[in-house]
This record gives sequence, structure tokens and C-alpha cells, in this order.
Amino acid sequence: MVAGLTSAGFKCGTDEAYALCTSGAASVSILNGDHPRPPVVSVNASGPADKAAAEVAKVLPKVLEIAHISQPQDITSWFGAQKGKPTAEMTAGDWLVSYAAEVDTEEPGVHLTVTDKLCKTACQAE
Repeated sequence: MVAGLTSAGFKCGTDEAYALCTSGAASVSILNGDHPRPPVVSVNASGPADKAAAEVAKVLPKVLEIAHISQPQDITSWFGAQKGKPTAEMTAGDWLVSYAAEVDTEEPGVHLTVTDKLCKTACQAE
């Protein structure tokens, strides 16, 4: 997935557990490992909720496509409908999609995490 994001113009690196790729103000975290598909993909942006959500929305369709996550149009539409909500969840096929907007914190931003419900081993970072 990192190669796909890199070829799509993201700048990528890694920390201990995640590959981290950025494009503009949005960042994508992918859980490292030898999984057949990424068990956790998170798209984040910092700043006021409206601006952060707009940054996530810019990259979300491409990230979902590269990660081969099913029902990308449903997820993208659902994400757009979360404006003003602090948290929300939905299921799209084998994926659990979680949304969170942090407003009154030291580091405000928007987070969208997609988790593979079929993953059985090493599915979260330690």
C-alpha cells in the first residue's frame, strides 16, 4: 500500500508500528506487518474540524482505492455526512469505519479509521 500511496504523490516513512504517508495537510497511517490486506488504515488531519475534514476528504477516495477497501463511495459519502458530529461508526462490508473530530483539545483535528473486521492476528499496534 505504501508503494501505491508513494506513486500517488504521498510522502511516506515509518515509525515502529505504522507506515506514515502525507499529502498536503492529511496523513495516512497504515499498520505494518505481513497481512494480506492492511488491518488498520487511518486518515487524519489537524486543525479546525471543517478544514481538517476537507483535507481528509481530498485524499480519502484515493486512499480507499489504493488500500482495496470495499464500498469506497459509501464510506466517502458517509464521511461527508459526519460534519458537526464528535464521533460516529459504520460498517462497510468487512470493514469497521470510525470517525472522530477533536474540537476543544490541544491538538484539534479529524480522524477516520478503517479496521479490517476479518483480521485475527496482530491487528492493532502494541
